[in-house]
Amino acid sequence: MLTKVYGSAVFGVEAQTITVEVNAATGIGYHLVGLPDKAISESSFRITAALSNVGYKMPGKKMIINLSPADLRKEGSAYDLPIALGILNSSKQIDSDQLGNYIIMGEVSLDGQLQPIKGALPIAIKARQEGFKGFILPKQNAAEAAIVDNLDVYGVDNILDVIQFFKGEKELEPTIIDTRETFYQALEHPEFDFADVKGQESIKRCMEIAAAGGHNIILIGPPGAGKTMLAKRLPSILPPMTLHEALETTKIHSVAGRTSNQNGLMAQRPFRSPHHTISNVALVGGGSYPQPGEISLSHNGILFLDELPEFKREVLEVMRQPLEDREVTISRAKFTVTYPSSFMLVASMNPSPGGYFNDPNAPVQSSPAEMQRYLSKISGPLLDRIDIHIEVTPVPFEKLTEERQAEKSAEIRKRVTAARDIQTERFRESEKTHYNAQMNTKEIRQHCVLDEASKELLKNAMERLNLSARAYDRILKVSRTIADLEGSKSINGTHIAEAIQYRSLDRDGWLG
Repeated sequence: MLTKVYGSAVFGVEAQTITVEVNAATGIGYHLVGLPDKAISESSFRITAALSNVGYKMPGKKMIINLSPADLRKEGSAYDLPIALGILNSSKQIDSDQLGNYIIMGEVSLDGQLQPIKGALPIAIKARQEGFKGFILPKQNAAEAAIVDNLDVYGVDNILDVIQFFKGEKELEPTIIDTRETFYQALEHPEFDFADVKGQESIKRCMEIAAAGGHNIILIGPPGAGKTMLAKRLPSILPPMTLHEALETTKIHSVAGRTSNQNGLMAQRPFRSPHHTISNVALVGGGSYPQPGEISLSHNGILFLDELPEFKREVLEVMRQPLEDREVTISRAKFTVTYPSSFMLVASMNPSPGGYFNDPNAPVQSSPAEMQRYLSKISGPLLDRIDIHIEVTPVPFEKLTEERQAEKSAEIRKRVTAARDIQTERFRESEKTHYNAQMNTKEIRQHCVLDEASKELLKNAMERLNLSARAYDRILKVSRTIADLEGSKSINGTHIAEAIQYRSLDRDGWLG
């Protein structure tokens, strides 16, 4: 007897329906075809033990299982549950004509318990698109899949529950989540707040500009100046994610198996801070079976690279293309996957190997050769892609002991959100551009028109600092953001002058 059960495979951040065909014939044997990986090939042992422990058995027949389309590589242990149900139906231990109405996924333990899977959200989206009645999966993933409306999502603990459901002996309760209510409830107070930061008013101003325009930023300063502390508070002033952004971000984390079991939907912007020993593949994604890397897990959020020169140069260089294109494409011989990677790059670094620069009282001095070797780890093209360079100086004792509380993140966020609203209206006709940092050359020329005095000021700065054409565009983008924060329709000389200040690493004495 032939049975068809439906599962799903995830490629990139999209799912594709897989038909699990199970045929019971005369003879003995277990044959699994359709390009399964090792984890799927080992499923017979898990399924045999699980069925035995819940009162069923592996039939003494010749079982042929095909994962269709057969020319598509399948991976992971999540096909255990659909294969097991197909075997039971083909061997007439259950008799259900409802199997074809559901997408069924889940790894089966030896005692019949179901283990969580990856990619539940994109699978649920695909199931709704293709008109399936429901999605049966492990309970740990139910909240994540239930984000998708117009689809019955059943989270189950044990294979026995699923068997009894298809035999009509037990009803399963669908998981119901009000996506919008869950999303807005999750916009709670941030863990870190700028109110905790003493002094550093100029750096806070830079952070506000960076958040308002989505600009990449690098903080340069000696140890203990507060670079990491400031970076960790940047998410608290970013505009809240839209529901679309939240779904997009959750999808990527779902594919990587990084979502929370409780909430399902990610409402907070991601903040990723990989260690400097990270590899190229871990940063941009890839592997034999491609998975999203840190830059994709940072999508719609922040990628924080602490102690930037300590990262391998080749690791930093692979970020150049994703920073421009805001997506990363991973190619293999038989397929290509694309992951979105629209993130804000926030980096920090010491100005020299010892941590101090041009400080005669520094406890550690570095020779010019050591400094050049240290700073040469960061290439000029990469720095060109960072809009704002700012020096962070140590906070004086008077500021540290000051009783007056600093401005709260909530107040800064209001100004940032207002500036973003201006940008949303500005780019409402564009599909790819949503805020100033994403502007292409044509949009820069259209929205960053300068008067003669501003042009002359920028020309002098370009010649004196020997800035590149890309740096010129970055200054214009930052100027546009500063003007938006002031509510100004045009860019004036004050905006240009402030933006030029934020190119510290282009000045004489840095990077040779």
